Amino acid sequence: MLLATAFMVAASVLMRWLASAPITGDVEMVQIGGGLAVLGFLAYGTLMRSNIFVDSFTTWLPRRVTQAIDGFWNLVWGVTALVLAERMAVGATEALGNGSTTMGLLGIPIWWAIGIGALCFAVTGLMALTWAERLARGRG
Repeated sequence: MLLATAFMVAASVLMRWLASAPITGDVEMVQIGGGLAVLGFLAYGTLMRSNIFVDSFTTWLPRRVTQAIDGFWNLVWGVTALVLAERMAVGATEALGNGSTTMGLLGIPIWWAIGIGALCFAVTGLMALTWAERLARGRG
């Protein structure tokens, strides 16, 4: 998604430079594509445990203690992500019901993008809870 968005931006800039005619609605498409890419990376980063960890104060602690701390914060992150997923699902339903669209030239319906974002947050939350469980069992 992010790569497609980047190619579209490059094409739009090139068209603007060569013909003074960018891709119509490029800003709207970048907003949606960029947002969905970020949410997808968030889920992937949680799955791979490659999100930013602040362990400056825990490097001297025993491994089991750091696993317990990491497990706790994965639990917090998982619950938070699932709450955000639920709220976004409600937002998607409302956007579908009231016909919300982007405010640019294309007027793209946004319910589907919000729904995909909700799904990404749900996957993120489930991955974080999976890691919390694994770390609680000492299998991190």
